[in-house]
Order: sequence, then C-alpha cells, then structure tokens
Amino acid sequence: MEPAERPGDRVRVRRNPVPSLLTSLLTDHLDPGYAAAAAERTAQHTRRPRVPAALWLTTGAVVVGLICGVALSQSASGAAAVERAGADASAAVRAAQARSADLESTRDELAQQVSTERDRALQSDAAGSALLDRLSAVESAAGIDTVSGPGLSIVVTEPTGGSGPGARTGSGAAVLDRDIAAIVNSLWASGAEAVSVDGVRVGPNVTIRQAGGAMLLDNRPIDSPYDIQAIGPPQRIQVQFVVSDAYLRMSTVAQLYGVGFSVRPADDLELGPAAVRESFQAQEVAPR
Repeated sequence: MEPAERPGDRVRVRRNPVPSLLTSLLTDHLDPGYAAAAAERTAQHTRRPRVPAALWLTTGAVVVGLICGVALSQSASGAAAVERAGADASAAVRAAQARSADLESTRDELAQQVSTERDRALQSDAAGSALLDRLSAVESAAGIDTVSGPGLSIVVTEPTGGSGPGARTGSGAAVLDRDIAAIVNSLWASGAEAVSVDGVRVGPNVTIRQAGGAMLLDNRPIDSPYDIQAIGPPQRIQVQFVVSDAYLRMSTVAQLYGVGFSVRPADDLELGPAAVRESFQAQEVAPR
C-alpha cells in the first residue's frame, strides 16, 4: 500500500508536454501540413505508374503522325485541284484569244473586200467619185482606214527592277493610264492625223484606262514598253509636243520614278484601222 500523503508534503503538478504557442511560432516555421504534403508527393513519384511512359510516348507519336499525314494529304489534294483549275482557266483564256484573233482577221478581210467593191462601184462617174471622197474623209476622221507616212514615235518604258525610287500606285506601276492619255491628247493637239499605242489605233470610241496592274486600250491589254506612234508633219508635231504639258509631265515622271521616255521622228509609219462601233444618239420624245 502506498503511504498516504501528509499535510507537509509538496503537491506534484504534471506539466503539459505540448510546447506553448509562442515557442512553436519561434521554432517551427512551417506548418506540419507542408511536410505531410511533401511526403505524399514523394510517395506518388516513387510509385510505379500503371501505364508505362514509353507506351504514352508511342501513342502520342502515332496520333501526331496520323494528324500530319491527313493534313499533308488534304494539302496535296487541294494544291492539285487549284493547279488543275488554273490550267483549265489558262487554256480557256488562250482558246478565247485564239478565237478573237481569228474573228478579227476575218473581219479585216471582209472589210477590205467591201472597201474594194465600194471603190470600184463609185469610181465609175463624177457623182460617185465625189461621194467616195466624202466617205474617205469621214473614215479618216473616224480612224477606220489604214494610213501610212512620216510622223513621230514616242516610247514610254516602265523602270527596271531597282532603277527607280518606287511605284506611283499600290499595283507597282510607275506609268499610269492618265500619262498615256495625256501624250495621245497632246499629239492630237500638235497636229497628228492618226495615233496608235502598241499597234492599237486610237479612234473616237477608244478608251485608255487602268484596271489593277493592267493597262487597257480599247479593252485590250498593252504592256511596257508603250510604243506611241503619230502620223503627221514630223517637225511640226515634235516642236509643238515638246512645249506641251504632257512632255513636261513625262519628263518629271522620268526624273522622279526612273521611267524611260524617248521622242524621235519616224520616216515611214503604218497604222491599221481602229475598231468600229455603233454610236447611239439620244433624242427628245415629243409629249403625247
């Protein structure tokens, strides 16, 4: 039996083994949960995965290869389709150009036959000769006859790569449709009797315009160098042309953009007929 406590004995007090909060804050800088989480991660990393990593890599490589193969196949088929469409379009354009050239040749031959028969029929008497002279004057004014003789030759050339400081439009062209039109109008004003650009006769219904990067004369594409020919007194045309606004304009364009611009007399020029189109005239209708 344990002896009973006497009044004089000290009472033993059991101390709490858990450190105080202040001591924990000073000694333990991390919460115990961090250590537990780190231990859990270490255990998961050391655990062998159910599916080997090589199998995942092989599967991913197969999937990527399939996707690339399908993409390459679709790209190749699309490129082939685009190439076939471009070849078909080019063939259609060439066929249309060939048909147009054949029709123009047939038209010129028939027009020549009609002109020959008309001259033969009208030259038999004085009245017919007078009518033939009037018809010749009208045809010359309309530009539907073939003319030849001395005149002036003007050549305008687009700058070669790197020779000029840049283009004047977003399409990359340095020579504009208004430049060609200004030259043609100045030649008319200088006394030219007939004018052509790149072999296309300029008549009353002929327009000079630009569509994107293409220069069109009478809806026909023309390319650099632009050969402008004018039939008439060479000295008179040249003297009046070099003091015109068009000559000053082209001289400035040549200096700023590197455009080729040359003017020279020509002894023997021949210009074909211009295209003939039907003209319509509006008339006022009397009220009912």
